Amino acid sequence: MFQTLSGRLTGILNRLRGRGALTEADVTAALREVRIALLEADVALPVVKQFVEEIREKAVGQDVIKSVTPGQMVVKIVHDHLVAMLGHKVEPLSLSAPAPLAILLVGLQGSGKTTSTAKIAKFLKEKYHKTALMASLDVYRPAAQEQLALLGQQLGIATLPIVGQQKPLEIAHRAMDVGRLQGFDVVLLDSAGRLHVDESLMTEIAAVKADTKPIETLLVADAMTGQDAVTIAKAFQDQVGITGIVLTRVDGDARGGAALSMRTVTACPIKLMGVGEKLDQLEVFQPERIAGRILDMGDVVSLVERAAEVIDANHAQKMAEKLRKGVFDLNDMATQLEQMLKMGGISTMLGFLPGVGKLKDKIAEAGMDDRVIRQQLAVVRSMTPQERRNYRLLNASRRRRIAIGSGTTVVGVNRLIKQFQQMQQMMKHMGKKGLMRQGLKGLLGN
Repeated sequence: MFQTLSGRLTGILNRLRGRGALTEADVTAALREVRIALLEADVALPVVKQFVEEIREKAVGQDVIKSVTPGQMVVKIVHDHLVAMLGHKVEPLSLSAPAPLAILLVGLQGSGKTTSTAKIAKFLKEKYHKTALMASLDVYRPAAQEQLALLGQQLGIATLPIVGQQKPLEIAHRAMDVGRLQGFDVVLLDSAGRLHVDESLMTEIAAVKADTKPIETLLVADAMTGQDAVTIAKAFQDQVGITGIVLTRVDGDARGGAALSMRTVTACPIKLMGVGEKLDQLEVFQPERIAGRILDMGDVVSLVERAAEVIDANHAQKMAEKLRKGVFDLNDMATQLEQMLKMGGISTMLGFLPGVGKLKDKIAEAGMDDRVIRQQLAVVRSMTPQERRNYRLLNASRRRRIAIGSGTTVVGVNRLIKQFQQMQQMMKHMGKKGLMRQGLKGLLGN
């Protein structure tokens, strides 16, 4: 997300950073480019106007023009205003109400409501240890209720039994009754959608909301619909009243205009965002971190948090012990590669690091993508257990066998062995230096 906008903004601001002094004309010219970049990213025109004018007021002030590093000051002003545009702080889901509390998901057909319902149920179970009951109110879309039931089976999360011929309001009422009788903490109501906003949809949702009194009414909006998402959000806010927004398909939207516009246009916080198709790919929307990513400042905190979720603590401890002894074999290398894929792959991980935006073209030219990792894993998995433990067994005939088994070439196998030898030397060096004593400083120092 924000790839196009990030590239444009960082290019503009990097030119300002490089200036020893700034004039008002320099700032005006840069803001003209910022305005165009935001409009091309599908940010709503009123939002762009407000954003640029607020920055102009501060950026042409004497404190900036006469400061030692005026370019850096302008970057900070842009960053702060991006944070304000996205929402000053994290807005978590409201869960402080007597059980079972209701969360109603609304939105147009195809926006990802059903998948988001399952993702939120999993999120509540893992992050807050809440038991959730999922109920589909969609009696119009074929197999919509069965789809939610299937997702519930995959996640081990309860879904309301399907009863034929019931209306959405009756299903919602029954869901709340079951939630009370069976002691669920949360009842997630996946409402029906339409291809466009219409009166019957709004009337139906209003009736369900009045009956269940949800603590959260979340609009599920597809980030890839751009300006339409903002229009839809405004309609739902005016006619139904929403408490938060869940942005879906964020990973597929290179522009990001919807996210930048919604908060300002609706005065309603973006609470969650879907960053992939998998059911665990749901993140809390963090304005400051998102602003950092847009300006290529990175988001190392989120990267560390993602690593903590993916990496098994017991395995990490065993790995640390092996490193302390200077032991590292091909099994360990395969584990590291698997963990990189679990964290979203190379492109996702690099997206969290500061300054990588400038190197994206070179990274693409070098062919650094997840196919390389999968190919390397295929090579390692084509080895015998003995070969993984002792790579010195890999003579010419064994390497030919591994190349055939992994669908690669002997050159590819040789390349992986060379990379492994380099990693092994680095790991041995860290073991000797006392990685466990030095912690992160020791790792980065090497």
